[in-house]
Amino acid sequence: MKNSLILLLILALTGCASYKSMMNSSVIDMPSSYSNLENKPAPPIGRWWEQFNDSKLNYLMDEAFIHNLDIAQAYESLEQSREILIKTDSSRGLIMNLEGSAGRARQSVLSRTITSNTYRLSTAAKYELDIWGKLKSGTSAAKFDVMASEQDLNALYISISAQLADLYYLAVEQQSQLDLSDQTITSFQDTLDRVERRYRSGLVPAIDVYQSRQNLASAKAQRPLFESTLTTSLNAISVLIGRFPDRKTIHTAQEMNNATEFKTGVPSQLLMRRPDINAALLRLTASNERIGTAISDRFPSFNLSGNYGGSSEKLKDILDSPNIIWNILMQIAQPILDAGNRKAEVNRTKAVFRENLTLYHKTVLNAFREVEDSLSKISTSEERIKMLYETVSASEDALRLSLDSYMQGLSDYLPVLTEQLRHFTAKSNLLSAKRQLISDRIQLARSLGGEWANEVIKQYVKNKISGDKTK
Repeated sequence: MKNSLILLLILALTGCASYKSMMNSSVIDMPSSYSNLENKPAPPIGRWWEQFNDSKLNYLMDEAFIHNLDIAQAYESLEQSREILIKTDSSRGLIMNLEGSAGRARQSVLSRTITSNTYRLSTAAKYELDIWGKLKSGTSAAKFDVMASEQDLNALYISISAQLADLYYLAVEQQSQLDLSDQTITSFQDTLDRVERRYRSGLVPAIDVYQSRQNLASAKAQRPLFESTLTTSLNAISVLIGRFPDRKTIHTAQEMNNATEFKTGVPSQLLMRRPDINAALLRLTASNERIGTAISDRFPSFNLSGNYGGSSEKLKDILDSPNIIWNILMQIAQPILDAGNRKAEVNRTKAVFRENLTLYHKTVLNAFREVEDSLSKISTSEERIKMLYETVSASEDALRLSLDSYMQGLSDYLPVLTEQLRHFTAKSNLLSAKRQLISDRIQLARSLGGEWANEVIKQYVKNKISGDKTK
């Protein structure tokens, strides 16, 4: 009868310890398409930067994946989470210790002083019965944490690739701006020479010379700005690939390639391809498991422990059969009064779950927004480039006509001054717009995510292991 009552009590407590998973609340209904009205699934974009067909960019990307310090730091963080998993899972196994002691004591017995030695050697073992699944839930939570850290590393690779490509084409643009600036300075210097000759011949007033010099000075003043931005972008690239800033070690293309296009697919694919979304979902799952751990902690714990060894006054006789001692003990502990500590922990883990649920939903919304923002910016940049091409063509014609008219003495110098600046500004704006379109396409690639980083991570780990063995 007593055994039956104990069994019924255990079954009842098991039912109480179970809890309903809260993961159903994580389901999100995604829109069917983006604003570009593309409603067809698309394959992953893979190593998207290779579509720019730039060997120098490919080389820098490979260097960053090997030597970037943020990646190295993230990998060590992943290693920590893996070791935490091992540590957490160890609580589910048998714990065994070898214990030994040696002592010397003196005591008086019947007016006699006796000095004796005591030696003890035993093996102590302990094992916790995971009846309520507390230890299993803790291990599962740690596993999801490891998986989330792996997704964090994936997200970092995607972010680093986008940063590097963006900086690379910024440097390319600034180099093109410098080339344009040098061409403009040469052109303005030639115009100034012609104006000065006409002034010395008495054909134009002195104001024309001053205005031409002003134009030349304005063009020269732009050059240091482009030089500074080029230097800072190259320095940033150096740091990304794990080097000290040094312009000599970084080489960029001479011209900007056409901005490649990427298929967006449908929004639901973001849930699979965005590592930050996957990481948020995994951490949400881990917090759900920890609720189970907290609930189970409110119910009895069952521990088996035992000792096997020997005790003797002589070290050599410690394991002789007459000296062998052993014991087996089952311990049951049921929390009764804890001033609300365990209940508070349950409520806290539920609050953590709700917090992570909000973060997960926010991550999904931000991912969708980033894709929409990139699509909008791409459309705007494409339209702007078309207009700037027209502006450059029109300003070129206007500059040629105004300069011819001035050299023939049919107009004053002000139209030439104005058209020179407009033409330079239009060509400079066109270069910036081309680079902006590339940047928008890069951000779209980053926003779409992908699983290409998995192979890069495997190679990184392989190189790291090889490097550790050679040390």
